[in-house]
Amino acid sequence: MTYTQIRESFKISDDRRDAGLTTPEDVERFDDIPYGPDGVWQILDVYRPRAHSGPLPVIVSVHGGGWVYGTKETYQFYCMDLSRRGFAVVNFTYRLAPEHKFPASLEDTCAVFKWVLDNSELYGFDREHIFAVGDSAGGHILSLFCSMCVDADFAGRFDFVAPHGFVPAAVALNCGAYHHEPPTDPMISSLMPQVLPMGGTPEEFDTVDAIRHVKPGFPPVFLMTAAGDFLREDAVLMAGSLVRAGVPFELHYYAADNGPGHVFHVNIRDPEGRKCNDAECSFFKRFC
Repeated sequence: MTYTQIRESFKISDDRRDAGLTTPEDVERFDDIPYGPDGVWQILDVYRPRAHSGPLPVIVSVHGGGWVYGTKETYQFYCMDLSRRGFAVVNFTYRLAPEHKFPASLEDTCAVFKWVLDNSELYGFDREHIFAVGDSAGGHILSLFCSMCVDADFAGRFDFVAPHGFVPAAVALNCGAYHHEPPTDPMISSLMPQVLPMGGTPEEFDTVDAIRHVKPGFPPVFLMTAAGDFLREDAVLMAGSLVRAGVPFELHYYAADNGPGHVFHVNIRDPEGRKCNDAECSFFKRFC
């Protein structure tokens, strides 16, 4: 699939998923906040439960979309639903390929976490309890970010940095695309030449193969996949990397009614999605 086909088909699906949803009355939102110089791509929203004042634990959401699709608007209702569980949630847009090839999305993710730390007093963020969720391509980006935080050699491959001394308190990696040497899924295979600057050299695949770069110190992980997730085998590979690195994690496999599909949890009307999101937020609260 080309990036234009993905953008068209994914948007139809996302619009159908969120049809009729509105901002909940119990959520306060702050929209279109710049975190970088690009006023189109580098913007974010903050959501907070209205009933809570003062600092709250934070969830940063790294959206999916095959590295070529998605904005904060496509994840707003999912992120506001997470906020209702007692968190401040940061929902951001990042630069997409092919207009902005890798590692632009990773650079933007680093910038967002720095923005969270720099703006903790203004938006009531608990700096000691910053969590993150990422699904599909967002799970891949989040995993690489965590590796940058704990592995100086890996971080040295890039000309930008993660916030100094920072590691998320815990993360949720949902239906992620972690393995890229070489990619075997047809959709991922077709996307990589559109995402990587050189089209997919061995060096590029080594850098983006997230399961290679899990090291001790990687934050605790809620690792999730489902029977209907076309990337479910990537979760098994990631689990192996976490075991080898001695990283605490839980693997959750959803298989009700022959299994929900890829990133089912973003649909806040899906009973299995609600169950998953409850479990992830409960996992995070164990580290508060």
